[in-house]
Amino acid sequence: MNTRIFGKTGRAVGEIGLGTWQLGANWGDVTDETAMATLRAAYEAGTTFFDTADVYGAGRSETFIGKFLKETHAHIFVATKFGRFSPPGWPENFTRAAVRQHTEASLMRLGVDRVDLTQLHCLPPDVMARGEIFEWLRELRTEGKIGAFDASVESMDEALVGMRQPDLAALQIIFNIFRQKPIHTLFAAAKKQNVALIVRLPPASGLLGGKMTAATTFAESDHRNFNADGQKFNVGETFAGLPFTKGVALADTLKPLMPAGMTLPEMALRWCLDFDAVSVVIPGAKNPEQARANTRAAALAPLGAALHAQLAEVYTREVAAHIRGAY
Repeated sequence: MNTRIFGKTGRAVGEIGLGTWQLGANWGDVTDETAMATLRAAYEAGTTFFDTADVYGAGRSETFIGKFLKETHAHIFVATKFGRFSPPGWPENFTRAAVRQHTEASLMRLGVDRVDLTQLHCLPPDVMARGEIFEWLRELRTEGKIGAFDASVESMDEALVGMRQPDLAALQIIFNIFRQKPIHTLFAAAKKQNVALIVRLPPASGLLGGKMTAATTFAESDHRNFNADGQKFNVGETFAGLPFTKGVALADTLKPLMPAGMTLPEMALRWCLDFDAVSVVIPGAKNPEQARANTRAAALAPLGAALHAQLAEVYTREVAAHIRGAY
């Protein structure tokens, strides 16, 4: 696995990490045994950056990572998030006491005294803009409970608000072939300020997996069933904000562009990695084979300028106008 330096932390991390939302909730059922096997497979394939959140299965995802750390003593970079867990819930989650409460609860589930990175989990923009919450994170960093902090955001406007904090270590953003706005609005500033960029949803909730059709259905507990049009949370977190059938059709138009010997999901991940502003991509996985497959893109050659130009044109001409939600 190739590594990249994670911004101001100076830590080297495998450029393909693992997002563990799938192991907690909202992607259909994943058994405890499968979840643990998925973590092991990712690590054995070279993944050293694990992303989680307290709200993923009400602590379930963090608990799996804690169990994995205990059994393996693996040297991995663990990033968690807070802000959406209940109790106490919104807006009480954004108090000094709640920030501490949720951080200490995550540490307990992870089985560690200090988490490498804690992330604001898509908080209301006005909470970020006030800035108090960053002071409370600095207190926790001084106490040694967190190593660094960042903001996981929905839009580029929110990302730029976060960038006002001089010691912000990273930003977590939605970025994929269907969500190209960060290239022109964020990348240069992030590189200048040495802010690491964590890329979530690189396969656009599976649209760029290449296997879906307009007739594909999802389990009742899968957010691709209950949030396809933003019914429960930001629509951008599901199918990159695209209407499902439109997203399937757009994914099909990309298939003729795939380099020989490369699958669509491999092209999608490789596309993200071709940008040097990206520090780590965090595709999810529901089983060990998916975790192993994710890491294969790291060994592939860059896509090349001509293909990048084609994909930029497809985005501008066919995709951008259909994206819904904060962006």
